[in-house]
Amino acid sequence: MKRLNIYILIITLGTLLTTNSLAQISKDYSLYIDTAKQLFQKKEYIKSAESYTKAFLSNHNLGFVNDRYSAAKSWALGGEIDSAYYQLERSLKGNYCRYTEISTDTAFYSLKMDKRWKKILTNVKINQRKEDKYLSLKFKNLNRSLVAILDTVNQDDQIPRLQLAEIEKKYGWSSTQMRLNLAQMAKNDSMNIKKIKYILDKYGWLSKDVVGERGSDALFLVIQHSDLATQLKYLPLLRTAVKQGKALSSRLALLEDRVSLRQGKKQIYGSQIMRNNKTGKYYIQPLVDPENVDKRRTKVGLSPIKEYVSQWGIKWSIEQYYKDLSEESAVAIQ
Repeated sequence: MKRLNIYILIITLGTLLTTNSLAQISKDYSLYIDTAKQLFQKKEYIKSAESYTKAFLSNHNLGFVNDRYSAAKSWALGGEIDSAYYQLERSLKGNYCRYTEISTDTAFYSLKMDKRWKKILTNVKINQRKEDKYLSLKFKNLNRSLVAILDTVNQDDQIPRLQLAEIEKKYGWSSTQMRLNLAQMAKNDSMNIKKIKYILDKYGWLSKDVVGERGSDALFLVIQHSDLATQLKYLPLLRTAVKQGKALSSRLALLEDRVSLRQGKKQIYGSQIMRNNKTGKYYIQPLVDPENVDKRRTKVGLSPIKEYVSQWGIKWSIEQYYKDLSEESAVAIQ
């Protein structure tokens, strides 16, 4: 069984809005978005993009920034460059500011020879600087030295992971390119865990008002991608941080699920997904009391299981959950 430490920034983009706040999201909006995500997983990129467009139109042409970004990916992979740029521009108007993500996102390879690409990246950097300035004013206790260290850690954790899907698609899992990328990922992880252990042992679990949003992400990501012994060591620290309001309960839920599965137990919140080798389809790893999973997810600030798993083309139902578990020979996706 091969294990991939892949982090797909679901937890960090879900609350961002376009310039006009979505005071009330239409029911059709959510349905179209779910359909778009499922079509994307099936590599039906144009149909996916069209479903995103229907979602925006159903909601007075307003959309979440992460949905605009995803729509841009669908258009780009479908070969519709102008439409991709339009959605990226809308994302920028909504203050999209994740430079590492967009600059390494392989979905946009077809855009990088276009003269507009450099301008997009420049504006993302501008938004990122605005965000940093805003955070420095909002959080006056920022430790700038730690912010800088953790920003680098965040990038080193994310870049090779964001490249995995495209490398597998282009060269195959057993390719030299994939082996080199995995080797770089392992090297980065080895260096990152040393930095994070030092910080956690010296300062404890730091809140975003001390290390910023990306720094807070980095603390969680590196522990989430570490070995079981390391996770068990710092799990109590994260639990305490959540009680003290220094960390999100949704982050703790993801780590609790991963640790439980590694200990041979069932997960609690349904956050851990598997891919079946034979069918290529994804499914949810063993779950405690699946009938009530959404009640548990709501308590920790996670989206409904149906919405969450749709990103992997999974249609949630109790019957499908048990059917999927009966399949054999799966590859873990972390």
